[in-house]
Amino acid sequence: MPETRPYDSAEYLGTDEAVAEYLAAAVEEGDAALFRHALGVVARARGMTQIAREAGLSRESLYRALSEDGNPSLDTAMRVLKTLNVRLTATVGPTR
Repeated sequence: MPETRPYDSAEYLGTDEAVAEYLAAAVEEGDAALFRHALGVVARARGMTQIAREAGLSRESLYRALSEDGNPSLDTAMRVLKTLNVRLTATVGPTR
């Protein structure tokens, strides 16, 4: 039987470009919970304590905001994105 280990997206987010692509894909889905989860994965990959410190947040509040039951404010999300050196942009979507 081959030995396996759990998949962890955080292991593949070693560059700013990878982080940006990962978060952009989450935003494209249009699911706030998926984006919150992706932001949490990226913060964990980069070091939750460091991200919290640079974003001017407590580590506990960042963990809480990005937890499965969390609901980060736009301000919190924008602070984390700035710390990650990621900028979100808006474009016009397809017509319905």
